[in-house]
Amino acid sequence: MSIHAAAELVAERIRRSEYVEVVAHNDADGIAGGAILAHAMARAGLRFRLRIRREIAASDLAGDHEYLLCDLGAGMENLPKETMVVDHHEARFTGDYHVNPRLAGIDGDRELSGAGAAYLVAGKLGDNRDLAGLALLGMIGDRQQLAGTNLAIFNDGAGNGIILPSRGILLPGRDLPERLLTAISPLIDGVSGDAAAVSALAGKSGGTGTMDIKPVLSLCVLSALRSHAAGCVEAIYGDTYALQREVIADAHSLAAVIDACGKTGHGDLGAAICLRHSGDLAAAWEMTRQHRLDVIAAFHSAATQEAPDRVYEVERSDVASDVADALSCRITAQAPLAVIAKDGGVCRVSARSPDGSAQDLGAALRSLAQACGGSGGGHRSRAGATIPCANIGAFRKGFSEATAA
Repeated sequence: MSIHAAAELVAERIRRSEYVEVVAHNDADGIAGGAILAHAMARAGLRFRLRIRREIAASDLAGDHEYLLCDLGAGMENLPKETMVVDHHEARFTGDYHVNPRLAGIDGDRELSGAGAAYLVAGKLGDNRDLAGLALLGMIGDRQQLAGTNLAIFNDGAGNGIILPSRGILLPGRDLPERLLTAISPLIDGVSGDAAAVSALAGKSGGTGTMDIKPVLSLCVLSALRSHAAGCVEAIYGDTYALQREVIADAHSLAAVIDACGKTGHGDLGAAICLRHSGDLAAAWEMTRQHRLDVIAAFHSAATQEAPDRVYEVERSDVASDVADALSCRITAQAPLAVIAKDGGVCRVSARSPDGSAQDLGAALRSLAQACGGSGGGHRSRAGATIPCANIGAFRKGFSEATAA
């Protein structure tokens, strides 16, 4: 079945439902996808509720409600067959109502995100082309390419004046100093998290009270090149997208804010921003700023650890994913690595492969987590798991053996 036919099947099921519980993953991709579906259902006059969750179990889908999972559920074999799933992860769910690029021969790692799949469903519920900018957040948040179906969605937005492409700095923030101070992708040595260094850069750029972007970017790129893989350095400057219908116009900044809201337990705020409510925007920005500074501090702590098994530890689970991204960008990262954080009685794991690795982390973490009494999965180069902390020793040993260079 083509992905458009699958989207039509799910859209028709939504139309027939008296009420739909929408549960979306708590990252930029999931929150944007959930908001796309919420926009589309509200416009169609349908009854629903949107919730944002880090994870979900089959036992959570209780009662007589219709459930729609966004950026969640594809890897769950025990879901009720009538569940609606809009996702792009490895497809193990076998129900009839499953929109997933992998089931249609589309690369779910690089060419279509969960938000992109949600956009296709929204298109079957009405004229929702103005939501193309939100679909773009999934591509940015999951580090996908502007290719395949992602490119088709971008063309929808650009052709209708919803997305305006340009070139510029990709680091999120409200101004250039904040972009530099909170840079985590890449994390720039001697700049990120260092307010004095950022002030010094302002002085080197002319001392007029505003930063001249060209010399500042040159210094940042030179600094990043000393310790980062080239692909990560390219994340400093490149193709930008101005979103004409969203409350934060810069797509990379909006993706960062939504992602930070979700990871810090304020997914409802992230969803509200995607639903174009700007009342709490200042609070969301401050939350994002603090989250990114916390990531920088946690990265520096992890980077000093001796980790021959390539498994690092951080104190908080909300920063683990971003720390894993930052560590994997280092030129010293020659093999997959993992970052773990205790969260009650379980340990949250975020694993990453450096550029060029042939390791399928999603498959490796699924198998390893199950062997350790937990669950896991994800993409080929970015995956995660949740395991009992009592089994963390077995996980570390298994991860080192399974991902050895």
